[in-house]
Amino acid sequence: MEKMETFCVKINLPGGVISAGDLYEILQIAENAGANAISVGNRQQLYFCIPQDRLEDLEMGMLQAAIDYEINSDQFPNIISSYVTDNIFNTESWLKEGVYKDIFDLFNFQPELKVNLVDKHQTFVPFFSGNFNFISSDVSNYWYLYIRFPKTNELYCWPCLVYSDDIPTFCKVSQEAILGNKQLFYDQPEINYNLFYEKVITSNNFINQQIAEPLKLPDFSLSYYEGFNKYLNDKYWLGIYRRNELFPIAFLKDVCSICLKTRVGQLYTTPWKSFLIKGINEADRKDWGFVLNNYRINVRHAANELNWQLENLCKESLELKKQLVREFEEYDLRTYRLCFAIKMQPKTGLLASIIIKKVKAGLFDILHTRDFNPNSKDFVVYKQKLPAGSLGQSLIELCNFYYELLIDNSVLLHPGNTEDTEIENDVEIIELYQCKNCLSIYDKNYGDPVNGIPVGTDFKAISDYECPVCESRSDCFIAVEKQVHHISKN
Repeated sequence: MEKMETFCVKINLPGGVISAGDLYEILQIAENAGANAISVGNRQQLYFCIPQDRLEDLEMGMLQAAIDYEINSDQFPNIISSYVTDNIFNTESWLKEGVYKDIFDLFNFQPELKVNLVDKHQTFVPFFSGNFNFISSDVSNYWYLYIRFPKTNELYCWPCLVYSDDIPTFCKVSQEAILGNKQLFYDQPEINYNLFYEKVITSNNFINQQIAEPLKLPDFSLSYYEGFNKYLNDKYWLGIYRRNELFPIAFLKDVCSICLKTRVGQLYTTPWKSFLIKGINEADRKDWGFVLNNYRINVRHAANELNWQLENLCKESLELKKQLVREFEEYDLRTYRLCFAIKMQPKTGLLASIIIKKVKAGLFDILHTRDFNPNSKDFVVYKQKLPAGSLGQSLIELCNFYYELLIDNSVLLHPGNTEDTEIENDVEIIELYQCKNCLSIYDKNYGDPVNGIPVGTDFKAISDYECPVCESRSDCFIAVEKQVHHISKN
């Protein structure tokens, strides 16, 4: 029997947000063209595959709905944003729904270079995976900008803050400067930043703000991003992850129907290839439970399966990930604060603490960032040319090495200390409580704003406590100790 050729269809969702009605229309067009499942890309876009003989059905549906799409192409990478994190994984920023939407609406062209709009208070959406990486500052409506020129790993910090309304025009002008001068700014070992700056600002009256202090990013921690979770105003959000990265179209249509029925206006896609729905009422949880049961959707995967970045629609990466996750689970491996990427192709832009990189058929290198921060571009080679069967044990050893670094306090170094100077190390032991199910931490020094628990409240003094992430009861929390070292020089 002759194998039917398929086409891969990609639809960008600017910022990773779409209305329930618009998504339902896309799903209907995809289904009419022969697709049965949808995938989310690592830039928050949608993918689905159709048989070659159904291309005409697809084109007709897309034309009638006025939807932009690409077939077997990625000329226009999606604009990604941390919009999905608002009110869930961060609540302290000026960067809210209206600001995101205003910026998206001002884009009157499709960028050919990658644009990221990210809140600096969160770590769920990567900061530097784009070419134009806009990161919120402490000044309302102004952004830091870090430019990664195409096919390079070098980041150039734009010398002033960029105003929100200028972002689309800035991206258009900068893209024209780069693509119109590839011999200077595209896949070049050295970039003349001053020349690029002059080309962009010439004849453009951008509103600039002086950078008062360097950008400071939080330590990386990947939030548990699936299942039902309570957040502000007694609402719930639902995160849905699929091990095979495929969401049945019939299931998603039912999800959209519930959203429309219960007046949940929007759905969100994440860079971790999942869907997220906000604003679910307590009274409507039974409807959501019914549809999850009906399609046998599991929403409580282990944390060590959720912290992976893979290339889009790559079966080889997916199979390797499944193998490694099985080994991690058998070993009961802790991977908190770490994330992993599998790169089968060079220069894919995936960011992670630990990278598994294919060097040739059946052989892989393992690299990690020098500080295990996924936003770092300083890579260290850990192991080289390992067969796939040896990767699991080496990754387990590397993870254990990371945690040894965190707990090893036997050597205390004082910056700039070149003499034999005595160092006093006063150790304070702080008792924390950690959820066994999602690894969330309760620290009385911070309290729990989501549950209305003020700073300084001892965990044992809280009655009927619920985990703000996974809703586990207080008996699911175990006491853990954290050592804080106060170092002084004599």
